[in-house]
Amino acid sequence: MPLIDITNPEIIKFLVESYDKTARLRMKWNNLYGDKLQEAATLQRKETGYTTYDVFKADMIGGMPAITRDHITAGYNRKRVPIRDGTFIPGTAHLRKGHSIVDVGLGDPKEDPRLVRPDTDTTIDPVMRVVDPEQSKVIYKDKPVFGRIVYLKQRSKLAPEQKYYFRECSGWDYGWRLKDSFFSKGRPVYGRVWRLNRDVKSRSGPQPDPPYYKNPDIPASNKCPE
Repeated sequence: MPLIDITNPEIIKFLVESYDKTARLRMKWNNLYGDKLQEAATLQRKETGYTTYDVFKADMIGGMPAITRDHITAGYNRKRVPIRDGTFIPGTAHLRKGHSIVDVGLGDPKEDPRLVRPDTDTTIDPVMRVVDPEQSKVIYKDKPVFGRIVYLKQRSKLAPEQKYYFRECSGWDYGWRLKDSFFSKGRPVYGRVWRLNRDVKSRSGPQPDPPYYKNPDIPASNKCPE
C-alpha cells in the first residue's frame, strides 16, 4: 500500500480532524473514569518503608536454618569413605576390545594387514576392503580389453559386502548379506521364486514380517518392560 501524501491539503485536513477526535475521546474517558483511576493508583494500606534490600534480607534469613543443617550433614559425609561401585573403569585401551572388525568376524588380518592394530589405536577402521591385485592390474593395461571400464564391470559383479566392511549408503539396506538371512536357506539354486504368488495360494495366506524385522522400540514413560 503506498504512503499517503502529507503535503496534500485534503490529507492534512483529515489528519487534523482525526487528531482532534482522538483528543476529545481521551478527555471524555478521563472525565468519566478519572476518579476510579485515581483511587486505584492510591496506596490503601499503611506504608512500612521496606526497601528491596529488606525483602532480599528476609528471604536470606529464612533460608539460613537449611544452610546450617546442610553444612552439618556435609561435614559428616566428608569424613566417610566413598563407596566405589565401579570396580573396573574402562579406558582408551579397552575401547576396541571385542568391537573391532576382527573381533566381530567381518575381516581377516591375513587378507587386510590394516586390521592388525594395537588396542590403544583409536583411529577409524578402514571402510573398503582390500582390492584383489589381479583386478587392480586391469586399470593399468591397454584398452579396449582392459582399462577403467573393464575394471568397474568386474567390480560391479561383486556383492557389496565383498567390497566394503559396512553399509555405506541407504541403498544397501535391502540386499546386504543376504546369505546370512533366513530366506536364503533352502532357496532354489536355479529359477525364480514367486514368493507373493506362493504365499497367496498357501493354506494360511500371506503372513506379516517377523517381529525381528521391526525397529526396536525406544523406552519411554508409556512403554514399560513387562
